[in-house]
Amino acid sequence: MEKRKDSFAAIDFELANGVRNSVCSVGIVVVENGKIVDEYYSLVRPPKNLYHWGNSRVTKIYAKHTKNSPNFLDIYPEIKKRLQGRNMVAHNEDFDRDVLKVVMQYYGLDIKELNIPEKWECTVEIYKAKEVESAKLNRLCKAYNIEIEHHNALSDARACALLYLLS
Repeated sequence: MEKRKDSFAAIDFELANGVRNSVCSVGIVVVENGKIVDEYYSLVRPPKNLYHWGNSRVTKIYAKHTKNSPNFLDIYPEIKKRLQGRNMVAHNEDFDRDVLKVVMQYYGLDIKELNIPEKWECTVEIYKAKEVESAKLNRLCKAYNIEIEHHNALSDARACALLYLLS
């Protein structure tokens, strides 16, 4: 896959609890030729709709918000059409890549059909290499004047995409 810095998908997951298949929201921002061309956000009902209070405190997403939401399998076609064959970017790519792999395995989906790189571009690593004071997403956004509603999956994915384009 050709690596193009101006065309990619940035993704962010929020989890309901400590299990990596407990996706409760996902945000995806698709960039082509340096411009955001598509954004996708969905609340997601995690398995058994189980939440840990600590996760909800951070994300502001509770079981009552996702009890009638689609599960990951239901929204997978929307995710697939945005990710398939693209270079991938995430703010903490190890985490988001692992979440995608684990949640897909949980639902019996094969990640290979997405045709995405095994290792993604990581804005944490990129900005740490620039020796910034802090590579935390909200702090980078403040430093680079990027609007963010931290821990909203779409806002985080958009911020990540913009930071990657600036890098």
